[in-house]
Amino acid sequence: MHPRLLKTFLAVAHTRNVTRAAAKVNLAQSSVSDQIQALEAELGVSLFTRSRQGLELTSAGEALKPYAEELLGLADDARAAIDATKSETTGRLAIGSLETIASIKLAGWLADFRAAHPDIAIKVKIAGSGELLRRLGDGEIDVAFCFDRSGASEPDERFARRTVAAEPLVLIAPPGENRTRLDLAELAERRFVATETGCVYRAMVDRAFAEAGLGGPRLAAEVGSIDAIAGLVAAGAGLGIVPRLAVAAALDRGEVAEITWPGPVRLAELVMIWRRRRVQPPALKALLEQFQEKCATVSSGIAR
Repeated sequence: MHPRLLKTFLAVAHTRNVTRAAAKVNLAQSSVSDQIQALEAELGVSLFTRSRQGLELTSAGEALKPYAEELLGLADDARAAIDATKSETTGRLAIGSLETIASIKLAGWLADFRAAHPDIAIKVKIAGSGELLRRLGDGEIDVAFCFDRSGASEPDERFARRTVAAEPLVLIAPPGENRTRLDLAELAERRFVATETGCVYRAMVDRAFAEAGLGGPRLAAEVGSIDAIAGLVAAGAGLGIVPRLAVAAALDRGEVAEITWPGPVRLAELVMIWRRRRVQPPALKALLEQFQEKCATVSSGIAR
């Protein structure tokens, strides 16, 4: 089984669609179909069946999937081991990040990394937290920077993570809101602008409410970004709970006001996540080493 065929097989398995799989592996749709047929002919079984939802794995396809992932992972490990024998630290580094983190935090961090490792080519891809983890699992990116969804689900054992910063969550209100504090009963009656359920920012809001004994927030609107939350709050649509770094500029400009949350200050942990491997590629290893001291310092501070 050629690795090229296995990579195409996994692309179809993950997207359940030949067109999307073709875009993912940079092939024509006909080439994707040809490769799947070649793999099925080699194995003597059908790997997919069609349904209204798209292409579904057959029992044989389900059996092949974990082995295909492991074989491609071993190929990546082999390349990383060979690269590690070279004396210089070169290569490529694909980094995924939430847009807020990339523009406010990552730019400065990567400037320091580029100065220390000018021969490493860096590509930054912006996406939501769920998409970042999918790309990380598929090997499309080497490391992801996002906010931790602690307690939201069972941790994925394929990934390792470190906390690199801790950002306070702030309660924001329209600029005309001249109160400095709301009690819990008042908060329960107010409406909030939040991202959709499943987003890491929404998980922060729901958890803050749950820990305050308020149940879920009453929603004025669900939107797709922190910038949209800030804009709707500024227009008077409701309140919002967001990481301070995401609205620091809006607060400085007076576009939104900060109200004290009636309880302990909540922190949103900013984490870097990468795949566990036998051997890490030299470029990623260099990035992890640069962040090691920063991560240890932040984690110690949070523990205290």
